[in-house]
Amino acid sequence: MNRTEVANSYLKYLENGNIEQIIALFDEDGIVESPLYGTKSTSVFYNTLNNDTSASKLNLKGIFEQINSNTIALYFTYIWTLKNNETVTFDVVDIIEFSAKNKIKTLKIIYDTAITRKLVERLNEQ
Repeated sequence: MNRTEVANSYLKYLENGNIEQIIALFDEDGIVESPLYGTKSTSVFYNTLNNDTSASKLNLKGIFEQINSNTIALYFTYIWTLKNNETVTFDVVDIIEFSAKNKIKTLKIIYDTAITRKLVERLNEQ
């Protein structure tokens, strides 16, 4: 797969909750940097996210790739339904850094966590 195909597959798998397929897009030592969950290995991050999630809906706004770069930026709206059925909607930019084999080396998630942090804290108190 080329980088754009990897990015599109990532978005599709994320929306459908296909954790094993998401993890397969990453290098073995891939990491995710999240403003909500911190820096984690891919398996820890996506399993934690999956445990907190009952549904996800993504509305892609754009994929941005710079020539001669090993990164792609994904811009989308994320409609996230937590396990307790609370829903939050926010815009996200994911910066994907690729390895030489077009596997995801690092995924950096950028969004405002003011509302989501409160909802996840409340979810984890239950």
